[in-house]
Amino acid sequence: MPVAAFDRITGKAFASRSEVYATHGMAATSQPLATQVALDILKQGGSAVDAAIAANAMLGLVEPTGSGIGGDLFAIVWSAKEQKLYGLNASGRSPKSLTLAQLQAKGLKFLPPYGPLPVSVPGAVDGWYQLHAKFGALPMKANLAPAIRYAREGFPVSELIAYYMQLSGKRLAQYPGFKETYMPQGHMPATGDIFKNPALANTYEKIAKGGRDEFYKGSIARSIANYMKAQGGYLGYDDLASHHSEWVEPVSVNYRGYDVWELPPNGQGIAALQILKTLEPFNLQAMGQTSAEYVHLFVEAKKLAFADRAKFYGDPAFNQIPVQQLIGEAYNQQRAKLIDPNKAAKSVAPGNPNLQHGDTVYLTTADSQGNMVSLIQSNYRGMGSGMTPPDLGFVLQDRGQLFDLTPGHFNSYAPGKRPFHTIIPAFVTKAGKPWLSFGVMGGATQPQMHAQILINLIDFGMNLQEAGDAPRILHSGSAQPTGEQMHDGGYVSLESGFPMETRRELSKKGHVLQDALGAFGGYQAIGRNPQTGVYRGASESRKDGQVAGY
Repeated sequence: MPVAAFDRITGKAFASRSEVYATHGMAATSQPLATQVALDILKQGGSAVDAAIAANAMLGLVEPTGSGIGGDLFAIVWSAKEQKLYGLNASGRSPKSLTLAQLQAKGLKFLPPYGPLPVSVPGAVDGWYQLHAKFGALPMKANLAPAIRYAREGFPVSELIAYYMQLSGKRLAQYPGFKETYMPQGHMPATGDIFKNPALANTYEKIAKGGRDEFYKGSIARSIANYMKAQGGYLGYDDLASHHSEWVEPVSVNYRGYDVWELPPNGQGIAALQILKTLEPFNLQAMGQTSAEYVHLFVEAKKLAFADRAKFYGDPAFNQIPVQQLIGEAYNQQRAKLIDPNKAAKSVAPGNPNLQHGDTVYLTTADSQGNMVSLIQSNYRGMGSGMTPPDLGFVLQDRGQLFDLTPGHFNSYAPGKRPFHTIIPAFVTKAGKPWLSFGVMGGATQPQMHAQILINLIDFGMNLQEAGDAPRILHSGSAQPTGEQMHDGGYVSLESGFPMETRRELSKKGHVLQDALGAFGGYQAIGRNPQTGVYRGASESRKDGQVAGY
């Protein structure tokens, strides 16, 4: 990553800006209009959850390349009143009418990324209402009103989102309903073009009036079911009507005095915890953030965690997942001993924990009461499956593509099952008090970047903005939860802030280096000073986002 400014008076030279500070409330999202909507809701007396819902609804409009109510949602909420964390898994399940045998009969080795087959139940709207019922202060009508207004009036499309919309248009224009919704002028909007989505405004208004049942049991559900049937899909009305989110207990490890919290599978959050616990015995601070020694150790720890990810992560309703064993200190220190400090591993086997008992948007908000929300929401691949029910204004997700079609795998396809999920919110407490709400959007990138952000903060002493702007490490090509096999040893991609000497040393250790563009994730964060209550925030310089407070 290019150096942002050599003439910064304070902070690291690579930082794009200073942290943002405020006392009453704060929001960090990947699009400035969504951040401003969240602040408006907070100023109206809304809670952090109200602000998060309003921002998420807005992002479904202004950043459809990574979010929307056709997708799923996960959240971690800090309740200031109860002084505890809550976790919500609002991911949807596969169609009950589609079986593994039917997919195998089609000759498929993997589910396709687009079209009707990878569509699973969209969980986001139920997630909103679950969060609102427990933590909301304003009516849902108020939370959805800003997005409804912008959808009718239109908004100027921002730079990076326009770029990804252009790419999505090339892939998805073939699917019925997509062009009518997103290409009313015959083409996808360019940077600065005013884009309107009146169909989404109508859908949001129906949800605001009829609640979550309007989406899962009312006219919206019937529209989705009829459309999917016409497209030869399997997602039906009964799948939508029977959907429900689940409140889950976040899980944590202590990393150098900080309690790092993630949600348990079917997401991949515990991979970040495994990486951190594997690296904890090493003196990373002495190595330096851009050293070959640190990069090598990080990549090797990631390989070990992702080998376990490929084998053990899936829907806990269908599997006995050894979560506590996988994130345990003894297990990960044992795994750390497998790392050769001088040689990159070409293949890594999953471990053997005791089994007896055992394209996305991220946003974070905080309110004047001390409540904080870490929320992530996605369609999966960019704008999703391409399946765009007429007059609803959104694309259905293609999250089902992440199922494995091999019988007996933890993530094997089954009817009514939640697929392995890449999207993960995170939270950090210290001495039982909230310290940081953060996330990094971007598929398999996410656990790697969660760990790197925290190492930057805790080991390398960076502030929130520096920790996000620092050049990142990405390892790709490990075993996948879909059963897909990749290049032995995988590839290491480094942003341009890493020196040539580091790259040469990594090559000597046997790493295969490969350039990557736009693959290093999108970060947002809000931290809190437990003594003063002051919030500090950071936003991703690689995206169109903004952090702001008041």
